Amino acid sequence: MKKKLLTLLLSTAVAVTALTGCGAKKADQAADQKANSQNQQTDQKDKQDASKDAKQSSGAIKTIGSGSTRVGSLLGPTSMGLVDMFHNTENNHSKGSYTFTLASQPTDIVSKVASGDLDIALVPANLAATLYNKTKGGVNVIDINTGNVLYCVTGDKSVKSIKDLAGKTVYTTGQGASPEYVLKYLLEKNDVRDAKLEFKSEATEVAAVLAQDSNAIAVLPQPFVTIAETKNKSLSTAFSLGTSWSQVSDSSLVTGVTIVRKDFLKDHADAVKTFMEEHSAAVESVNNDPDSAKLVSDYGIIENPTIAANAIPHCSIESVVGQEMKTSLSGYLKVLHDANPQSVGGSLPADDFYYLAY
Repeated sequence: MKKKLLTLLLSTAVAVTALTGCGAKKADQAADQKANSQNQQTDQKDKQDASKDAKQSSGAIKTIGSGSTRVGSLLGPTSMGLVDMFHNTENNHSKGSYTFTLASQPTDIVSKVASGDLDIALVPANLAATLYNKTKGGVNVIDINTGNVLYCVTGDKSVKSIKDLAGKTVYTTGQGASPEYVLKYLLEKNDVRDAKLEFKSEATEVAAVLAQDSNAIAVLPQPFVTIAETKNKSLSTAFSLGTSWSQVSDSSLVTGVTIVRKDFLKDHADAVKTFMEEHSAAVESVNNDPDSAKLVSDYGIIENPTIAANAIPHCSIESVVGQEMKTSLSGYLKVLHDANPQSVGGSLPADDFYYLAY
């Protein structure tokens, strides 16, 4: 049963990277092979350059601490909002006892929650609802940790709004997660029927496309927007998907939330409360303490602390709890559900999904 559950969850999250390559053929194809090899080397260099300041790879890439409460997060704003907790854990200053696992793919985090290998996790909002449905109410959401982080980035000056994506190819990431459903919802609401979405498994791959062709159009999350624009001055932000969302919906765009296994919450309510308190303090710190940019760099989320400092104000890192959390998140999930029920796992979560006791 557990194996079946994991299979279902993995199928709803982000697609796994597809590997491409060319096999050697005959001697009379040597010239073509040489050209292909040079192209592959160029592609690889672009990818390395794009990922230098955002150390992202598949699977768990970093573990911090060895405490009893196991917390998973994704590279990007969610982990940026935890750097103060990482630092306190390593220096024995935390109230709680934590083991943090950082990963680049939502599947790596969601599957570990489902299997009981993580107690608390910071995940895309729609996947939290999906996991609730797949586990028959086995998780609670305790806060919203990220607002809008999605932006359209391009060197094409003709692109200024979602309507301008008509007839265009848009490179993005997050298939099966919030970015896909948000973008499709906005395209539909703006009557854009002929935009082609080309999904990459990681944001660094999208950034590599922009590095090769600045007129390509991409939807990227922060901090990759700031990284791409810093690397390539011909790129700029065409529009915010958060702004586009507010133009067609009364709800807020919610990118990331924090969930806890219901069994863990039942048995360790004090530990969850402590985590929420420390998370809130860490969010306050990263948004207001200039030294936080160095911690973001030290923990390998963004290699360059200057770029980290520039990105943080645009990452919508927050800690929204209680009734405000429920109102914002339930409104957002309803919009997704009405557009595509499978985006939230088939049905909207019941009221017991929302943890309001804090």
